Amino acid sequence: MTQRAIAYGVIPPEQDAEFVAAMEEVLDVYARPYEAAHPVLCMDEQPIQLIKETRTPRPGTLTQPPRVDYEYERAGTASLFLFTEPLVGWREVTARPQRTKADWAKEVARLLEGRYAQCPVVTLVSDNLNTHTKGAFYEVFEPERARNLVRRIKFCQTPKHGSWLNIAENELSTLTRQCLAHRRFGDMETLRTEISAWSSSVNSKQRGVDWQMKVDDARTKLKSIYPKIKL
Repeated sequence: MTQRAIAYGVIPPEQDAEFVAAMEEVLDVYARPYEAAHPVLCMDEQPIQLIKETRTPRPGTLTQPPRVDYEYERAGTASLFLFTEPLVGWREVTARPQRTKADWAKEVARLLEGRYAQCPVVTLVSDNLNTHTKGAFYEVFEPERARNLVRRIKFCQTPKHGSWLNIAENELSTLTRQCLAHRRFGDMETLRTEISAWSSSVNSKQRGVDWQMKVDDARTKLKSIYPKIKL
């Protein structure tokens, strides 16, 4: 054992057929051309700590940077839900007090019955979590409404330990750097205002996502993940 710092990250699996199957399904989805009637939507979630200031921060001057007191007050937690449609450069972030099956189902339903109301089918790419289930809709809505929602979703889940395949995770990383890092949000209203402003600002630039990795690339560059076939 050396004295070097431990590097934390995702250790790729080896010869994992289930990982490969899920990965290739996601890559096939990303390779599809844009289809207005059947859009590809990616989503991810992230917890955030709400923190109140105990003393009023002082604004910056010509000679002094802005100053914030070390002391703070914990004000609970919140969960961010980010949805993005990569091929059109659209994303939206909402905040809820918690992250349950019901919260997830309500957020998905809001989009299916709002922005995507005219789409017969939506492919939804998400992480492989136990809250992302068809049953979640039946815990929140009457059976008829739940069934109408479920039949319009084509689920595509990233493999376990393969969240890097979810474009929404990249968007959350950008949100963190550009909007959340080194800032304190003391209440839900302020948090929602700031993440909404971020979404509007980025959407106005219409940044689409040019996903480069294809199935053939994965089979060449990630050979260790693929099972070795014994003839």
